[in-house]
Amino acid sequence: MTPPAARGAGGTTLQAMPEPGDVRVSDDERERVAREIREHYAAGRLDDDELNERVDAAYAARTQSELNTLRADLPALPATRAEQRADVARRRRELERRLLQQSGGALVPFVICTAIWAFAGASGSFWPIWILLIALIPLVRNGWRLYGPAPELDRVEEDLARRSRGGDRHRHRHGRHRSHR
Repeated sequence: MTPPAARGAGGTTLQAMPEPGDVRVSDDERERVAREIREHYAAGRLDDDELNERVDAAYAARTQSELNTLRADLPALPATRAEQRADVARRRRELERRLLQQSGGALVPFVICTAIWAFAGASGSFWPIWILLIALIPLVRNGWRLYGPAPELDRVEEDLARRSRGGDRHRHRHGRHRSHR
């Protein structure tokens, strides 16, 4: 069976995008589903006949929807250690990105104050360091929470969300004052 095709600009043939369930699966995906089915059998959710039938169907499956059908009436299995580590790594990368974005925004006043200090003759003590501390303290604290001996990803997420909401409230407040003028 050939997938439907359409004519694009210049007469070129374009392939229609498959539905998410119609995407072809790899051997690794078939093996992973067969392994899940065996774990459900070991937990007593399937009998011998169902196990054989579903494992055979998993190895014969061509699309994602066929594999999903085999697992539709089974509960999700707990994540493996590798899946848990991958999830922690993904969350850590996302939180690191958000942390650096927020800290980068906080460094702008430091750069401005440093420029003012330099243009004023760079005399006296380097007072912009106090502005830098305002940006560095949350960065160091949340960096420790992300990469310290006992990662606290939820606390970093809460802190970033709270700081983000605080910035949103600040913007909304100024927006309202402008609209009343």
